[in-house]
Amino acid sequence: MTTAQHTLTIFGVSALVVLAVLFVRPDLARQLSKSLTEEPAPEVVAVTAPPLSELMDASATATKTSAAAPLTPEEKALMGTRKQQEWVTSWLSKRYRVAGDAANMLVSTAYLTAHEIKLDPLLILAVMAIESGLNPFAESPMGAQGLMQVMSKVHHDRFQEMGGVQAALNPVANIRVGSQILKDYVTRGGSVEAGLKTYVGAAAFETDDGYGSKVLAEYRRLKQVSAGKKVPTITPIMAAAPAPKATAVASSGAKPMETEQLAGL
Repeated sequence: MTTAQHTLTIFGVSALVVLAVLFVRPDLARQLSKSLTEEPAPEVVAVTAPPLSELMDASATATKTSAAAPLTPEEKALMGTRKQQEWVTSWLSKRYRVAGDAANMLVSTAYLTAHEIKLDPLLILAVMAIESGLNPFAESPMGAQGLMQVMSKVHHDRFQEMGGVQAALNPVANIRVGSQILKDYVTRGGSVEAGLKTYVGAAAFETDDGYGSKVLAEYRRLKQVSAGKKVPTITPIMAAAPAPKATAVASSGAKPMETEQLAGL
């Protein structure tokens, strides 16, 4: 009892001393009150980009989903076989020095997009190759961005459902938007050549400085690769060949370019 009495006395005296100090130093009282009532700082959640494997898994899932429904002959031509995609992936990986997994993701996305919008996947890949060398972070002095060098400021409305113009450097979003723009230009121009000329921004000029010829030459190489032919990954420097005759889109009823036909056009 005596010990308890002494303890309570000490606590009481201590409390009186603290109250006296707080009364004399109101700033200490405010700091104590603030520390007792202040809410804990919210935890900062780090935002990280999804790993490449997730993007590839998503592409694989989409491929299985699309394969569930029976395909028409035209859709089969657009999708190609697994072996054809493997040949194209391997060739592009070696030619542009891109990691095999990354090249596989780009090729898969190009084929899936081509199936959706009815455009030849090899034409999409040819444009990607000439525009950026398959570099998803490429940017031109004029502001064209990504794999297909899309002018995101001009076509900002097309990126809205994908998160805004910052999605221009997202490989999947860039391929989808760029392919849609290319398909619109080809349809509007009435030929692949006219569409490529508009795509490169040379619609108002007499020539496109050989841009269309470069894309179509790469397209022919990819066509040979997809057929299982051995095509060198290093192209020898040669004089520019004359531009081929215009290829009209299928809806116009025109004949395909020379002996070639672009699937979906």
